[in-house]
Amino acid sequence: MLIVSRHQLGRVLNLYVSHCNEHRPHRALEQRPPESTSLITALDHTPPRNVGRRDRLGGVIHEYDQATAA
Repeated sequence: MLIVSRHQLGRVLNLYVSHCNEHRPHRALEQRPPESTSLITALDHTPPRNVGRRDRLGGVIHEYDQATAA
């Protein structure tokens, strides 16, 4: 990613810090993000069918959440 202005750098860094603190799993915290309020549930051997993916920073970061059933 090419950063061309101080404003863009600030937006990118804020988004990355938000991702690391709210979504990215941390091993020392039992795969929870530092600012998470939700519980982590272990999955069995079958992969879940309802996973949604959200691209951040133009696809540099991917965040996954359980999608709601339609």
